Amino acid sequence: MAAMAGRAAALRGSGGRFRWRTRVAAGGVRGAAQDAAGRQDYDLLVIGGGSGGLACAKEAAQLGKKVAVVDYVEPSPRGTRWGLGGTCVNVGCIPKKLMHQAALLGDMIRDAPHYGWDVPRQVPHDWRKMAEAVQNHVKSLNWGHRVQLQDRKVKYFNIKASFVNEHTVCGVTKGGKETLLSAEHIVIATGGRPRYPTNIEGALEHGITSDDIFWLKESPGKTLVVGASYVALECAGFLTGLRLDTTVMIRSIPLRGFDQQMSSLVTEHMASHGTHFLRGCTPSRVKKLPDGQLQVTWKDLASGREDMGTFDTVLWAIGRLPETRSLNLEKAGVNTNPNSHKILVDAQEATSVPHIYAIGDAAEGRPELTPTAIMAGRLLAQRLCGQTSDLMDYDNVPTTVFTPLEYGCVGLSEEEAVARHGEEHVEMVCLREPPQLVLGLHFLGPNAGEVTQGFALGIKCGASYRQVVQTVGIHPTCAEEVAKLRIAKRSGLDPTVTGC
Repeated sequence: MAAMAGRAAALRGSGGRFRWRTRVAAGGVRGAAQDAAGRQDYDLLVIGGGSGGLACAKEAAQLGKKVAVVDYVEPSPRGTRWGLGGTCVNVGCIPKKLMHQAALLGDMIRDAPHYGWDVPRQVPHDWRKMAEAVQNHVKSLNWGHRVQLQDRKVKYFNIKASFVNEHTVCGVTKGGKETLLSAEHIVIATGGRPRYPTNIEGALEHGITSDDIFWLKESPGKTLVVGASYVALECAGFLTGLRLDTTVMIRSIPLRGFDQQMSSLVTEHMASHGTHFLRGCTPSRVKKLPDGQLQVTWKDLASGREDMGTFDTVLWAIGRLPETRSLNLEKAGVNTNPNSHKILVDAQEATSVPHIYAIGDAAEGRPELTPTAIMAGRLLAQRLCGQTSDLMDYDNVPTTVFTPLEYGCVGLSEEEAVARHGEEHVEMVCLREPPQLVLGLHFLGPNAGEVTQGFALGIKCGASYRQVVQTVGIHPTCAEEVAKLRIAKRSGLDPTVTGC
């Protein structure tokens, strides 16, 4: 502790604020550290220009703090790169929802003749035109984030940052120029990136991930999606909806961590609408053939038998890794989970170093969801500015899986509710004992996100089953079925709706 205090004191000016410290490297001082006039200090330095980091930076700046954001996107192994805004804006929620919507429009066109519309039976889809529109929209959001930072007087650095000590980071530009930045408080919001398998021959050379799919200029064609995560099923869903031959390879169970009855319904619907599934299989090799196609060899885990098939694209969706290993966290004394490489934080989002914080996907035990990172970032900024003592509440966070038939949920799954309260105490994912508090809501249907968002407020406020069924439904809607729930799963009765 004494050594840390000594290093920190060396950065302080006479007023006690943290000041610039010139770094001398082999061959002399480099980059911005060379010029004394370029020295800067900040109240808050945010590492990472994704949703959580930007929300934290803008909130702190609006509350009068001097703030800087450093952000740098390493190109994917396939060379895909993008602008400011993080995963959600560039290679996540936004382009995913747009392509999901494109697929839904295709379904509507196919349904249109039943409603009297005279449309051709086969309507072609132009991937290039869709991709260009999606990418242009994303670029407009990148620009919007830059403008917002400028309007709030947040200094933006497009540099790759790593810690020098507990109050200083060194940022390196694409050209190798170094800049040293120091701050009283530092927030790490670097997010995560898709994981490639390391034990499969040809996986890295020939595969892509969600970092690439939304930026492809040409259609991916016949696609093998490897993984059972929501990313895997969402991508497979919109690819099938765009009438591309799509196969999902699942090693064990789909949507681990979600309600498994609902997960089964999701995959059953996808299978009935054209998505192929290879269950209990793992790939072992990806080989590029002379005609450019990819030959994938896989093993059936039950029989031990090997099989193979050819595809135009292999998309890996087997999980994500936090972007923490290049930060030199050990130089700042920040502790991480040695297995997940995520940063250990407390309820205040503080790391093992009190003035360094971590939010979003880089933090251990936090939901990998954009809205939670945004709210956590704003609340953190408000606490640092003395505006509130409120902590982020990570319970009952709603989310939606944007598969062709959307799945929205909030609260506990049936498995979690039974594990926590016992099967004899749980009914309809609510407690059986009065006042029968609702423990979780799971909705599979059109516009599930819109439905779940509304009911999430009720569950957050402690809604009981009695209050839910006393709520008058809006007719005719899908959402009204929630207020009409009368049949418990344990009753064995058929819950199929046959009338109003």
